[in-house]
Amino acid sequence: MSDLIPIHRRSALKTGAALAAASALPASLYAAANEKPIRVGLVGCGGRGTGAAHNVLHAAPNVVVTAVGDAFESQAKGCQGRLNGIGKDDARLKELGNKVDLPDDRVFWGLDAYKKVINCPDVDYVILATPPGFRPLHITEAVNAGKHVFTEKPVGVDGPGIRAVLKAFDEANKKKLGAAAGTQRRHQLAYIETIKKIHDGAIGDLVTGRAYWNQGILWTRARKEGMTDLEYQMWNWYNYTWICGDHVVEQHVHNLDVLNWCFNEHPKAVIAMGGRSRSKPEYGHIFDFFSAQIEYSGDRHCISMARQISNCWNSVTEFVSGTKGNSHVGGFTINGKPAIERTAVRKATDPYVQEHTDLIESIRKGQPINELKNVAESTLTAIMVRESAYTGQRITWEQMLNSNKVYLDVANLNKDIAVPEWKVAVPGSTQLS
Repeated sequence: MSDLIPIHRRSALKTGAALAAASALPASLYAAANEKPIRVGLVGCGGRGTGAAHNVLHAAPNVVVTAVGDAFESQAKGCQGRLNGIGKDDARLKELGNKVDLPDDRVFWGLDAYKKVINCPDVDYVILATPPGFRPLHITEAVNAGKHVFTEKPVGVDGPGIRAVLKAFDEANKKKLGAAAGTQRRHQLAYIETIKKIHDGAIGDLVTGRAYWNQGILWTRARKEGMTDLEYQMWNWYNYTWICGDHVVEQHVHNLDVLNWCFNEHPKAVIAMGGRSRSKPEYGHIFDFFSAQIEYSGDRHCISMARQISNCWNSVTEFVSGTKGNSHVGGFTINGKPAIERTAVRKATDPYVQEHTDLIESIRKGQPINELKNVAESTLTAIMVRESAYTGQRITWEQMLNSNKVYLDVANLNKDIAVPEWKVAVPGSTQLS
């Protein structure tokens, strides 16, 4: 595997003011500056949520962040302060005519904060950035409320959750609502151009692929005094399957999404293994590593690796091979040659911003994009890997999609609920249903 690359990462304006702002904009932005404002509500005020709010403010003209909510008061108020602090010296925000309008009565916290943001009359575009276990519930609420949705990935942790998202996909289409997902590679110019060439036959018919997200242990959070069991697990969410999905779902979904995108389908079945060596209680019950064989139609198989063990050599990337050659998809090459000019890669918009730009432009054109099906299928692919590793069994697409296994009913939580005593999965003993 010497060809792997190292890990890296990563309210309406007054008429006079609007005219003045628009006159300073490039001609291509003038029309959008006079459109109805995109009023953004944020659900989930951690680092990714606050980052996504910052991204949307840089994505298109005439955008205003009008409401935020989080289960934790400190997170909601902290986000309010951070967002209110941006823009004073931000030339791009001034160019676009965007702003933050977050009075105290539009800052919500508690387990029902998502409902207050989504149903706020001053919100028509909702960013969902809570931990993944809540995402099917929040996506359903937003679509039922008639709101456009930007949802972070993944979009669930179990089969019933993914079925709810697929139902929301159909409902959003009926209502002509826009929905984009945080699988930002689908909005990244270099990935788009590389995979377009693959689909156009540059390496022939695809026969196999490889996907990797290998890195060190990510993070834990210590329990704060007075926290209930539920509050602590929500605070330390990355380490509990019911809310995170395990790291193979929460992070490796990006690379599995690239495989599904390249093959232009979801897999038929998965055989996987995994395990855990970490033992401290703050690491919950997730695994350290997963290794999987993913089966697509035509008896085509890909390998997948997701590992979080510190002090190891790590990488995040994807490859596919066809009857006429190979592509290092994550390196943007076809048969060893660049699939796109490097200068174009350097000049391209940050995909974390571009994904909001694409959604907003589609809404304003009256042709809203809807990515819920793609991200739901890629999430279920990752869930298949996890459940195959947890159980030691071959898991088919139909098995996982139709499974009734629910880790925790998040629709009926209260802070004093007795959460289960989670146990680390044991292959050969743990059951899917």
